[in-house]
Amino acid sequence: MKYFKPVFRGIKKPFKFLKVFLKQKAGWLDVPKILPYKGYGNETDVFIEGMVIEDKGLTKPKDNQQLWQNILATFKRFSSDEIPGVKVKAEFLHEKQIATTDEKGFFSFHFYLPDKKNELLTKEWHTVHLSLLDQIVENQPQIYTTGEVRITSGNQSRIIVSDIDDTVMISHSTQTLRKLRLMLLKNALTRLPFPGVAQFYQSLNHGKEKQENNPFFYVSSSEWNLYDLLEDFFSFNKLPKGVFLLRKLNNSIYKFWKSGGGNHDHKYKKIKALLKFYPQQKFILIGDSGQQDPSIYSKIAFEFPGRIEAIYIRRIRSKSFAEKQENLDEKLLEVQTLYTEVKDTIQAARHASKNGLINAGVPSEIKN
Repeated sequence: MKYFKPVFRGIKKPFKFLKVFLKQKAGWLDVPKILPYKGYGNETDVFIEGMVIEDKGLTKPKDNQQLWQNILATFKRFSSDEIPGVKVKAEFLHEKQIATTDEKGFFSFHFYLPDKKNELLTKEWHTVHLSLLDQIVENQPQIYTTGEVRITSGNQSRIIVSDIDDTVMISHSTQTLRKLRLMLLKNALTRLPFPGVAQFYQSLNHGKEKQENNPFFYVSSSEWNLYDLLEDFFSFNKLPKGVFLLRKLNNSIYKFWKSGGGNHDHKYKKIKALLKFYPQQKFILIGDSGQQDPSIYSKIAFEFPGRIEAIYIRRIRSKSFAEKQENLDEKLLEVQTLYTEVKDTIQAARHASKNGLINAGVPSEIKN
């Protein structure tokens, strides 16, 4: 194991690198950990991402957790130092690669495996093994972990892409004070989903004949710092297991309350990349009217005619894009896209049932 040494070449913000280096030399840097994010792939290509950060000791949440513990957990998520310039090794289907973390501690791998198509298609979720090759702190133990990769074959007919804040999870993204209160005082077990959303998503996952296992991608403007909270929230609320596509943190710990705000071009780019990566599949896009989902999704539908089966927009307080453009649904029909705004989950489920996207009839578990 090699000892970590800073390399400033190509680093846009060397003060971040210098901060980590000085903390390391002073013995203030906590033991690092590898945080893998769920990867995805098709029949030949696999993409895996993650971060190397100092371990702040975040633990699994409890429903009776005290408020100060929730506040502390939020600050830990946004205050952990990312470790730039260290090497991570990935092993996937007996293939090995080494990557170096960027200035924000991120690493990424692209495995091109044209000769392993049959092995890739043996199951939907595969395991990737990750290990840290550099020594960062004194008496550092071996750092390794495993991650998961979702493989989607060309025979899969449909992919669902969903926003998270105010689409799945009640977040009050357009109301700063209410949003801040949720971020500080609640955890993954006490944050609330919209009524019936888990059952609706499970129905979309199973499809019309209840025999499918349609992949889910959760594309959000939330930062990767919230990954553990989102993973726990989705698991606790029995939402379909899927791949999260979030964005890198642009603000400091002092501006964590801006999480999920700002420019939303990230979502457009991620969804567009998915459509290109999975050219044989139709897509369903689900979002809300609070930010830019209607305009992003409609732009995607016009750029990929015939590929977007349906767009569902949950109507929240702010004035929606569809209200500003009364003829949007008619225009989208020209590119074979069903566009609908819904006030609640049951309305979306009725529409999906009517149009053959889920099993006939609205699941009895969906209640509002």
